[in-house]
Amino acid sequence: MNATMNTNLGDIMIENEVIAKYAGSAAVECFGVVGMAAVNVRDGFAKLLRRESLSRGVNISVADNKITIDFHIVVSYGVSISAVADNLISNVRYKVEEFSGLPVEKINIYVESVRVID
Repeated sequence: MNATMNTNLGDIMIENEVIAKYAGSAAVECFGVVGMAAVNVRDGFAKLLRRESLSRGVNISVADNKITIDFHIVVSYGVSISAVADNLISNVRYKVEEFSGLPVEKINIYVESVRVID
């Protein structure tokens, strides 16, 4: 289901893919996030996605015009995962709510890999 807003000028529908791209862009700006990950279910490996494929590491669901976001991320080695997650949640929640005009009900973070960054 897509996000829908009713205004005095008519209805506005936002595709989940648009929200996913925006949320993915906001997430990779966060300290400690190397990027989004695509998980190969067959062999269990996580692949770091290129910047143009960020939405593949983000799943969006909308129920009762409340957004739930699932992130599959790669984090930088040596950072506190809880600090990265807290930063990501607050940053993405603020930006997605401002962008879409809809509340973010839940953000789930799945750390798929850790990378050493030079």
